[in-house]
Amino acid sequence: MKFELPKLNFSYTALEPYIDAQTMEIHHTKHHQAYINNLNKALEDAPELGDKTLDYLLTNLETLPNNVRNAIRNNGGGHYNHTFFWEILTPETGTAPGNSLMTKINEDLTNMATFKEAFSQAALTRFGSGWAWLVVQEGKLSVESTPNQDNPISEGKFPILGLDVWEHAYYLKYQNKRNEYIENWWNVVNWAKVTENFESAKA
Repeated sequence: MKFELPKLNFSYTALEPYIDAQTMEIHHTKHHQAYINNLNKALEDAPELGDKTLDYLLTNLETLPNNVRNAIRNNGGGHYNHTFFWEILTPETGTAPGNSLMTKINEDLTNMATFKEAFSQAALTRFGSGWAWLVVQEGKLSVESTPNQDNPISEGKFPILGLDVWEHAYYLKYQNKRNEYIENWWNVVNWAKVTENFESAKA
């Protein structure tokens, strides 16, 4: 299986002013493409994995050959995370979680304001590069963060919302002001897709 760069559901300018067009284009065509190129190169050295899905590779890292394990973890994770990230972004501002997800947020995370504060803190305090996540595990929602391109699926969790806090995701516009990037990002969250992810996690 040769992995390819997915198309976006919106133009590079569509998320402005919250995420600028130059960042979106470089992030998608350079950074994401590099992860895919490196993942495909790693898989050339392990042809026995050629028919495996990305989900399989990332949930079975410990079983992968030593010579490609780290490359698949880093670059397969980068491909998975970015593909996921593009899908939970939208130009349609002012959307909200669906009823089922909102009920669960209130049940497990107190309320929407408390959840957003916890998630924003997870993103802001992630040291170096990484991600903040809203995940489902054993029927409950929780907020966490992972370093580099690690993903919660490798730990048996189901991510439904994720935020890229690598500097390449925001530095051209926000420089060192990660907090402003996080605050503005909430305006372009595709809550319909996040709710869909939640419903899939429950199934």
